[in-house]
Amino acid sequence: MLTAGFVAWMFAGLENGLFVLIHRQMMLELLGPTGSSEQLITQWFAWNQAAFMGGAAVGGWCFGWLGDRTGRTRALGWSVICYSLLTLAGWWITDPVLMWVARFLACLGFGGTWPNAVALVAEAYPSASRPFLAGLLGTAANFGFVLMGFIGYWWPVTDVSWRWTLIIGGLPLIPGILILVCVPESIRWLAARQQVSSDLKNKGPSPFRELFRPPLLSRTLVGIMLGSIPVIGTAANANWVVPWTDQVAAQRQKAEQSVSATTESLSAGATAKAPSKSTTGKTPRDKAWTMVTRSSGAIIGSLLGGIIASIVGRRLSYFLISLATFAVSTWLFTQLSPGQPGFSVFVFLLGMFGVTYFGWLPLFLPELFPTRVRATGSGISFNSGRIAAAIVVIFVGLRMSSFQGDYSQIGFWTGLIYVVGMFVIWLAPSTPAEKLEESQ
Repeated sequence: MLTAGFVAWMFAGLENGLFVLIHRQMMLELLGPTGSSEQLITQWFAWNQAAFMGGAAVGGWCFGWLGDRTGRTRALGWSVICYSLLTLAGWWITDPVLMWVARFLACLGFGGTWPNAVALVAEAYPSASRPFLAGLLGTAANFGFVLMGFIGYWWPVTDVSWRWTLIIGGLPLIPGILILVCVPESIRWLAARQQVSSDLKNKGPSPFRELFRPPLLSRTLVGIMLGSIPVIGTAANANWVVPWTDQVAAQRQKAEQSVSATTESLSAGATAKAPSKSTTGKTPRDKAWTMVTRSSGAIIGSLLGGIIASIVGRRLSYFLISLATFAVSTWLFTQLSPGQPGFSVFVFLLGMFGVTYFGWLPLFLPELFPTRVRATGSGISFNSGRIAAAIVVIFVGLRMSSFQGDYSQIGFWTGLIYVVGMFVIWLAPSTPAEKLEESQ
């Protein structure tokens, strides 16, 4: 069960990192030479991020409900198959709107993976193991990010060679099928289903009705707020470091080529030659390395999230995570730029602190809800924030002219979301740390 949850969430992270890595080159081809201005490419980045957020939100609700109705394992397997097949389908797409639609549909599976993986693992282990396992599961997506980053570093994504990455995104189809065939169902879920077998023709009450009426309503709303902060932070703040690096590296490459052409023209009186190999190909490796750096920090942060929460408490740990992430984000986007000394260090720290939330959430969110609605509650809490994140990202994309294409301004203003997290956490209830609630 742990292996299934880890692998499913790891490949979900790889699929997410894939589109961040290839976005610029993908849009250059799909939009064509006449429509690929810097502002338009950035706006499409916002729209594709919104497709990811919206699809994941809907998928979290739907597949979370499916997990409570038909079983964690079945819903998890179909989630992986969903994002794998629809990512692979992008291989044949040549229209940016159709690619956006495929992205949205693929992310239904992405959003559905998290609540079922968390519920399956949380219910499979005793309470003493859950802080470490919550962090371990939180690292899974970041292992996927790092893996995609290394793939992009050793086999650079270029304007004429990026579609091969969609085949990589389709490979999780195999573990998705294996999860359906080989992984046993949660014993806790099976027991809970027997308890409600006499209600509503052996299907039990609707999880949605339970979650959005007392006594669970207040917990659902708090869960949504707590899940929204890191999701908005990742999509609207931290994810911009990769395209920011790509933009600066491309500008630097053009400047080097211009200087080289001018020098050769003056010295030889001839037509400028092609840039040397030391310049060509540097751009895609720069952004790939930024992804690896950020995600490496994220692995450490998410692994520690559950452990820190168990030591200093759920609420205080969330507050400290928010404070540290705000400080790092503000310094990174206001004092540094890609290529400067210290940039990689702060990208690493942004990944570490900003993703510590995702080791904290797998520990806390299952504690909010009883077994019969745990997957649905966790899915709604974690993924509803993606709707807010989609709105923020679209707003930023449409306002790119106000930011004048300056990613540092975007990063500074969107980083204020972590300040909100410092206040929201004190609305959360004090949950019992010893065990998951079976009933309420």
